[in-house]
Amino acid sequence: MKENEIISDTKTDAMNAAENTTPEEVKPEETTPAETTPEEPKPEEKTLEDAAPAEEQSEEAAPEKKKMTRKELIGEILEIAETMLVSVFIVLLAFTYLMRPVTVDGRSMVPTLNHEDKLVMYRLFYQPQQGDIVVVNNHEGHVFDANGDVVPSGRSLNENIIKRVIALPGQEVKIDVNEGEVYVDGEPLRENYINERTMTNDGAFIYPITVPKGYVFVMGDNRNNSTDSRSASVGLVAIEDILGKAYFRYYPYTHIGIVK
Repeated sequence: MKENEIISDTKTDAMNAAENTTPEEVKPEETTPAETTPEEPKPEEKTLEDAAPAEEQSEEAAPEKKKMTRKELIGEILEIAETMLVSVFIVLLAFTYLMRPVTVDGRSMVPTLNHEDKLVMYRLFYQPQQGDIVVVNNHEGHVFDANGDVVPSGRSLNENIIKRVIALPGQEVKIDVNEGEVYVDGEPLRENYINERTMTNDGAFIYPITVPKGYVFVMGDNRNNSTDSRSASVGLVAIEDILGKAYFRYYPYTHIGIVK
């Protein structure tokens, strides 16, 4: 039974100990609030209602394309047509009275001009000067009769020809084929433009002659291969038959420039 007592005593002691034990106060754990990172503000989302005014503003900013009426379209077409007609008229006027394109046919002006060179001829108010290269309407040649008056020769080349003015009205011309020289007013011409010395005379005149009023004496630079005032087919050239002065070559492109 001692064992039972011991056991009982142990229980009793335990019970007594339990009774004498003051329960400890348990403090609740203090929870530290977790550090929170502030959230970045989200971009404000535009709603359809917000976007609508912006679209309306852009539509207002862009100018509306005005549709052209039929009357306005016809007016535009007539205005363009009028401008074109005026331009064509000015060009025709310029080529009729101011200038005209010409093409060299033949080799009578070699070495200054060559066959098929393309030139611009000036014609308005033109008065020939000695040394000018001119285009002549050779519809009739002129020579002197027995009395010294100018008369038609009855011959012509019946075409436009291009030659150089050698002498003007009132000037005296003499051709010496033995020397190969051309004299004007007793002075030999300084002709750095000729192909070779003048060695031919086609018999239209007995030199010296004085060029009468209203006429000029012309020759080609290719002296021995040119039909000019030395021939009755050309003879004295009436100033009124001069179409104009050749002053600019535009073809061939390697020889573009002023004609001298």
